[in-house]
Amino acid sequence: MGKTGETRGQVDGIWCAPEGDARRAGRLARALGCSVQEGAPADGALALVFDADGLWLFGDGMRMRGDFAAMAKRTRPANLSHELLVRAAKVKGVAAPHVVDATAGMGEDAFLLAAAGFRVTLFERDPVIAALLSDALDRAVADERTANAAARMTFVEGDSIEALVHWEAPAPDVVLLDPMFPERRKSAAVKKKFQLIHRLERPCADEAELLAAARAALPRKIVVKRPPKGPHLAGAAPSYSLQGKAVRYDCYV
Repeated sequence: MGKTGETRGQVDGIWCAPEGDARRAGRLARALGCSVQEGAPADGALALVFDADGLWLFGDGMRMRGDFAAMAKRTRPANLSHELLVRAAKVKGVAAPHVVDATAGMGEDAFLLAAAGFRVTLFERDPVIAALLSDALDRAVADERTANAAARMTFVEGDSIEALVHWEAPAPDVVLLDPMFPERRKSAAVKKKFQLIHRLERPCADEAELLAAARAALPRKIVVKRPPKGPHLAGAAPSYSLQGKAVRYDCYV
């Protein structure tokens, strides 16, 4: 995310398999202020692991990483027009709108928009999530299945609120906000991969500040991802909403 969540803590360490990239592991360890460990992560540890396939986040008996190639079915041209996010982010009269994804996370929403022809600038502040996102983008650029969409994505590791407040012309066409849904009472209702993300970042702490920053950049439209029955961000009523079974997009024009 941008400056929208309270950081919960860093990983317990970085592990590098024999076939992993030791140099990348060392650089990331220095950036995170931790060390490269030997062997395997202990049970219960929240760990980053480099292997032959790239960078993974391990914890709670699970592992995850960004994999845009896994979105192949959703990003087929015939399917993209039915995606609620693509419909919500469209700007009349603009062939390739510039979207600022202020709360990029693992970048799946940004990749979906890029596959639909949008130009996307992604912001992510949390250094661990940023490392996972950067690794996913590197692999996407090198993969012919995802390279075209990845070429329309520009990643910035940093505070999106600060960037939006001081945004210089030209203004983005769209600002996308996904301030992370509040944690549900039943943990089983949360997808496994998001359980690990929740160990790194909390949901949005200051919704009003986030929405104000998006407005300060003077976009044509702000699109906010919300739970289907969730409240409006910062209590601000949108111009209109697009409702799906699992998600709602509130649009401020």
